[in-house]
Amino acid sequence: MRDVFKMVSRVLGSLRGFVFLSTVSVALLVFLGATFASSILYEKLLEERSRATSEEVAAQNRNAIYQVLRSGGLRSQIDEAETASRSAFPSFVERIDVYRSDDVAALYGDTKTPPPSDLAQQVLRDGKNVIATTGDQIRYLYPLQAQSECMNCHFNAKTGDVLGVIDIRHKIEPVAGTVRGYYVALFLALGTLVLVAAGALTSSVVHRLERSAYLFRRKVESFNTIKDFEHFDIGKVEFGFREFDQAFEHVALLVEKVKSVAVDKGVLEFEIRLLEKFIITSNVVRDWREFIQNLLLEINPIIEAYALVTIFRVEEEAYECEVFWRNRPRDNTVRLLERILRQQIREHSLLHGASLLNIVHNIADDTGTLPELSLRDIELQTKTLLLDTPKIGGIVGIGVQSTMAQDNVRHMVIGSILTTLLNLVGSVKAIYKYTKDLEHYATRDPLTDLYNQRMFWELLGYEVGRARRHEQKFAVMMLDMDNFKTINDRFGHHFGDAFLQAFAKLLQKAVRNGDLLARYGGDEFCIILPEASETQAYVVAQRIGEMLEEFSMDTPDGIKLKATTSIGIAISPDHGENPKDLFLVADNMMYKAKNAGKNAIAIPNEDEMAEVFRKAGEKSLMIQNALDQHRIVPFFQPICDTATGEIVIHELLMRISLGDEIVTANDFIEQAESMGIAHKMDYQLIEKAFTQVKEQGYQGMLFVNLSPKALIVGEFAARVSRLAEQFEIEPSRIVFEITERETVRNLTLLEKFVLDVKMQGFSFAIDDFGSGFSSFQYIKRFPVDYIKIEGEFVRNMLHDEVYLAFIKSIVTLAKELKIKTVAEFVEDADVLAAVGRLGIDYAQGYHISRPSPKMHISGAGQSMVSGGAGMAQAV
Repeated sequence: MRDVFKMVSRVLGSLRGFVFLSTVSVALLVFLGATFASSILYEKLLEERSRATSEEVAAQNRNAIYQVLRSGGLRSQIDEAETASRSAFPSFVERIDVYRSDDVAALYGDTKTPPPSDLAQQVLRDGKNVIATTGDQIRYLYPLQAQSECMNCHFNAKTGDVLGVIDIRHKIEPVAGTVRGYYVALFLALGTLVLVAAGALTSSVVHRLERSAYLFRRKVESFNTIKDFEHFDIGKVEFGFREFDQAFEHVALLVEKVKSVAVDKGVLEFEIRLLEKFIITSNVVRDWREFIQNLLLEINPIIEAYALVTIFRVEEEAYECEVFWRNRPRDNTVRLLERILRQQIREHSLLHGASLLNIVHNIADDTGTLPELSLRDIELQTKTLLLDTPKIGGIVGIGVQSTMAQDNVRHMVIGSILTTLLNLVGSVKAIYKYTKDLEHYATRDPLTDLYNQRMFWELLGYEVGRARRHEQKFAVMMLDMDNFKTINDRFGHHFGDAFLQAFAKLLQKAVRNGDLLARYGGDEFCIILPEASETQAYVVAQRIGEMLEEFSMDTPDGIKLKATTSIGIAISPDHGENPKDLFLVADNMMYKAKNAGKNAIAIPNEDEMAEVFRKAGEKSLMIQNALDQHRIVPFFQPICDTATGEIVIHELLMRISLGDEIVTANDFIEQAESMGIAHKMDYQLIEKAFTQVKEQGYQGMLFVNLSPKALIVGEFAARVSRLAEQFEIEPSRIVFEITERETVRNLTLLEKFVLDVKMQGFSFAIDDFGSGFSSFQYIKRFPVDYIKIEGEFVRNMLHDEVYLAFIKSIVTLAKELKIKTVAEFVEDADVLAAVGRLGIDYAQGYHISRPSPKMHISGAGQSMVSGGAGMAQAV
């Protein structure tokens, strides 16, 4: 049975089988219905005709018998009349009976006929005709009523009395069976003709349909790609049926519409692969040109591109262009493309009046040569995307020299790919540029271009090891400019920065090649003199003093300003065998020189050495006592939202309370770290701060500074999490800060700490971003939430383009990576307004508020910023 169903399914699944079965089924249903209806109707007509004939015969028989009865009505006469009727109508008359009424029987006696049936008795009583049908028999019962002429013989009756009943029985001829037999034979004959006609009709219809379907299938099979679709023409196919022809015309119209919107699957797959390349690795950044060249080669299977052009802004009104050729171009083509590029830059509304510094040409595949392009080729085949405003990396445009740009079908697709390329290339170039800046300024001070504090400690550590191996001496010098604060206050930071730059250049002239100069911070400078004795160091210090005597700088009001410096010297290994001891001695000697009247040089003797380390011991004791006696106290510095001026964050700072004196972290944190108790001080500080947060009902963010030593303590994040839960503070409101200038030698350890912090629900920030080597490593390797920009950059950005450029780089990079930024050292309204214009999210500094032991709980819309109500307009 299952095989039969499968066979039927296969038959119905084909067009031929479906049309054939449908035609035959409809024909048979119609034929059977018509045959059945006509058969019933014909049988009914035969029955009615038989009844009519029977009734006529019965009437004749009645008349014949009635005549016999009028003439005397002997039984023998009646039998003869019956026999004559049956002989005349053998197919109808089956039997004729005559019954006497009681009155007639009383006069003439009863006949030998059977007693009257119920119907006969009914007629005798009622005197009415009765016709009854039983099976294939019809009975006609006629009453014999007395008339006036009957009174002669039936004197006991009255006119109208029933004298008897004539009962005539007819049989109906059985024609229905014969008729049905005829109809079955006719059905078989005509059914055969229907099948033959259906088969012929099916073959004709299916042949016409299959021919058209075959032509359509051949055209569809020739379509494999969108390029084939361009030449795909259905044409007009005649099905022979108006409805099919109209339906196919709609199919052809649909194909034409699909042509106008169809996009090749390969193009879409390429776009997806292009998006995957947004995972930018350090190798991509380092070899960014090679990366773009590979992109160009990958584009070509989808978009036949000759060249990819990028335009970057390098200065305010200057741009540079890099052209990446697929293969080696001809000289005429290069000159022609350069001329077109310069013309487009001159005519573009954004770039009008700008200069194109240079055009760099790169070749992706040098094994082939491009065909020479004409002006018309380049103008018609260049798809260019010039932006209204410069985007990331200073990129203002990107273009593809492609033969497909003139194809309207793919015009939109190419635009989408170019936009993706724009973001990708811009990101790679920007990160490359910013990484170079970070690499430079991670070791250099942006103002003086000397080594920075972070690099000084690296170089000092290196020199200690080198001198020990070679059993050599070297000198460390600490220099602090005398009365520099007065210069800044009187003539402004801009003049002060210029004065520091001039002083740095003087120091470079005073030392030997190979001596190491660093700006430690503010107006403090450090010098490392390799292979130098105490005498040689003293000579260098004297030379610096002599050069300063001859040095002067004109102030804005025309005054010639001179400068002096106090210098402290330490010699390794005489005054210390590790970097911290040497720095401690040199720093103390520098303060000794200042206390001696400034403009002096100080080198320690044995008694002074003992005093330096005694003071260091006293500091250690003070720190330990503060920890034991719970004199670690929290201070809070507000941080405002640059858009609204509202205080939304507080930075937690550590202080030591010594009665009326408050000791800042700068005076003890390094010593505490060297003692290994910094993390214990952090615990005490955080617990006291959390207590105050709960008591004051503070609902904002809290930035917590951490010592790198805290990273060594494995349960640090978990312990702080328990404290947050104890004081009902959401971990999302706590941000841990790691100072970027401090080296975390084990990045794996930092990575573990950051992951622990994130798992506990806390956030992570980098403090003093840009002051050390690790800036790019941190944001590349860790999920950084906030960047606090080095305050030195912020404070001087209005007067120094290098500082400003560096801050712009940090802000742009942070926005690209969706990292919030905080500007430190915001000390006046102008700096705050500039911070807002640069798009920095938050601001912190003395202009906002100085640190205090209490948090500022501001109401809605309140601001601690001077002129805070109008800060949004200033920003």
